Amino acid sequence: MSPPAMVVSLEEVFMHTITITLSDDRLAKLQEMAARLHISPEELAHAGVEELLARPEETYQRAIDYVLKKNAELYRWLA
Repeated sequence: MSPPAMVVSLEEVFMHTITITLSDDRLAKLQEMAARLHISPEELAHAGVEELLARPEETYQRAIDYVLKKNAELYRWLA
């Protein structure tokens, strides 16, 4: 008996570059924070963007969970 076949899916990922303008004091703060974290300023900026993009979904999900929990007894009664 032969081992099961392994299916590998390769997905092409395109990366894009953007340019942002920062004042000297903001750039200095970004560089200081990145240095404290032992990462590059670019990595810190990327992490910040990723967190910002993920946050609305998390906030929305928390609101849904709250409403469902709060109204659970009402939903059981209506079922």
